Amino acid sequence: MAELNTGDGGGGKGGKVRSKKQNSKVDLTAMVDLAFLLITFFMLTTTLSKPQSMDLTLPDKEKDPKVENDIKVDENRTMTLLLGENGKLVRYMGMLEKPLAAPKDYSYGKDGIRKELIARMETVKQYSTAKGKPNDGIIVIIKPSKKSTYRNLVDVLDEMAIVGVNKTGSYAIVNEFTPEEQKLLEVKK
Repeated sequence: MAELNTGDGGGGKGGKVRSKKQNSKVDLTAMVDLAFLLITFFMLTTTLSKPQSMDLTLPDKEKDPKVENDIKVDENRTMTLLLGENGKLVRYMGMLEKPLAAPKDYSYGKDGIRKELIARMETVKQYSTAKGKPNDGIIVIIKPSKKSTYRNLVDVLDEMAIVGVNKTGSYAIVNEFTPEEQKLLEVKK
């Protein structure tokens, strides 16, 4: 409630008559109540941003005895990415025993692995078209080591989404390393 206090500013015995000064005081309780009601209203009516996630299909933990373990993949379409310690990223094409392109270190980002993915996707597209299978795209095998960080894996998955590997080809995350692949990931000091 608003309240108006008036003091006794009058004169008493003297000769001059002074005007009375009025002290005003405003009660802001209603204003604070209104502010809290508005804050509550907007908190309840706004939608919070939902976390963005990427669809990721993982294999079953138990192997089905009916399913054959060996899957034949065209090595000309296969690229393997090895994720190592301290942000190390190694790429090779085909099989490591007889690679189509020698293993090479890359950086993350548009001038590193993204540029390589785009170039290899074009090469695989030309290869598949020449074979008479224009719908066959690149197959990327991502192998994060135990020493790689979660951020490195997310960065590589982001690159897969940016260049559109899942639209024309496919990619998989595998955690099995051969001794030769382990040697490629060793950091030289």
